[in-house]
Amino acid sequence: LQFVESGEHLVQPGGSLRLSCAASGLTLGSYAIGWFRQAPGKEREGISCMGNTDTFIYYVDSVKGRFTISRDNAKSTFSLQMNNLKSEDTGVYYCAVDYGRTSRSMCIYGVDSWGKGTLVNVSS
Repeated sequence: LQFVESGEHLVQPGGSLRLSCAASGLTLGSYAIGWFRQAPGKEREGISCMGNTDTFIYYVDSVKGRFTISRDNAKSTFSLQMNNLKSEDTGVYYCAVDYGRTSRSMCIYGVDSWGKGTLVNVSS
């Protein structure tokens, strides 16, 4: 997995940011996708996940109504649209895929391997 735009993102509170990941070497439509965040001093948590078969999309309570996960299986990409960003959204964001997982399972229990992540800093 690779972030479409890597590096650090600095966003003002109330602003928006879209993170995207590109998956290569796999058929994305067969995989659950997810976005995770590790805030400073905290454990990594699943913030939004989408299974490949279940219709339920998981969002952690803190991002409901502000973040939207989406996927484009034809392009093997998936994204996280983040609106109305808050300082507490600051952290390292990771994208992940996993085979045969439901959205809830993936976000709650995580995955076995992680990439580098990308830093999102929400600050004025």
